[in-house]
Amino acid sequence: MSSSSSSPYYLKGTPMTVRFNSVIGWLARHGLSLAGVAEMSVRGRKSGKLQRIPVNMHTYEGTQYLVSARGHSQWVRNMRVAGGGELRVGRKVRQFTAVELPDEEKLPILRTYLEKWGWEVNQYFQGITAKSSDEELTAAAPDHPVFRITVRN
Repeated sequence: MSSSSSSPYYLKGTPMTVRFNSVIGWLARHGLSLAGVAEMSVRGRKSGKLQRIPVNMHTYEGTQYLVSARGHSQWVRNMRVAGGGELRVGRKVRQFTAVELPDEEKLPILRTYLEKWGWEVNQYFQGITAKSSDEELTAAAPDHPVFRITVRN
């Protein structure tokens, strides 16, 4: 499933999905979280400005994760440098730190993420679904960064 070129897998959003995401982010910013969506802000690695994007929060065995369905996106690259950010739903803003998981630890997170969010993100997983074999999910893991997040109180 990994791309054969030297650049990491990344599926850029269409103008329609970019517009849709901006609406979902606006809703979260104003207190309406659809299915657990939050607006994440992470500092840009080049600009230094906060970049905002709606994210599907995923909880597995009591721990929260962020999964990049589209691959090695800008928010992923920014997160690797920033090491955290903030999550917002309405007036509630939570600071968090983030640690990227190695590929060999992603299998149960990706499977349960696809069980919950597959209706929305399966198109970005190149044929991989929650029902795919462990081997298929493991092969797709390098294309989908996963961060374990810890919310600061």
